[in-house]
Amino acid sequence: MTQTISVEESRQLDAKTINEIGIPSMVLMERAGIKIYENMLDNKDLDLSKVLILAGTGNNGGDGLVVARLLVTHGYSVHILTVGNPAHASDDHKAQAKICDYYEIPKAFLNEDFNQYTTLVDGLFGSGLSRNVGGDFATVIDKANAADANTHAIDIPSGLNGDTGEVMGTAIKAASTSTIAYAKNGMVTEQAKPYTGKIYVDDIGIYRGKRFEDASLIN
Repeated sequence: MTQTISVEESRQLDAKTINEIGIPSMVLMERAGIKIYENMLDNKDLDLSKVLILAGTGNNGGDGLVVARLLVTHGYSVHILTVGNPAHASDDHKAQAKICDYYEIPKAFLNEDFNQYTTLVDGLFGSGLSRNVGGDFATVIDKANAADANTHAIDIPSGLNGDTGEVMGTAIKAASTSTIAYAKNGMVTEQAKPYTGKIYVDDIGIYRGKRFEDASLIN
């Protein structure tokens, strides 16, 4: 049985890994991006001919920007749609956005026709969402769900409560999800299954103890 953790434990493990163990957050973000990219290549249900990254301005979106860069540098067509106020972006997100600008990855906008893309990548929210989704985020989630393309979610489908699996107003219906370090408790509930799709559990160096029992895929 795959181990799961609460949202609070996930936050604490992140902080411990960065602040006590000493692995920089950008290193973890790079590791996460590589794993997510590899999961997407592995998933035959995803057509990567033309990919749209849906990026919030936090570190979940930063993971998405790493994926965007990896796809572009390996010959895939990618656009990035950033949702939220860039002025409030996390430091790591800003650093990744600068790298994406260096590689001249094209930007998309809220009025974009999502049906022109073959795969969407959900990097809007992480697992710590605590209130119902609204505004541009709700609009983007609903557009993604209405599109023909399959969606691959980062850490947890945006709009899903990480502890309960409850839909917080609206939520991404993903074909697959790359969850970081451990699956979150809410992801394995019955009500979450229509939203998570196939779950990959990605080891990026965040552990509850000094040893890690590998579980790369929840069937």
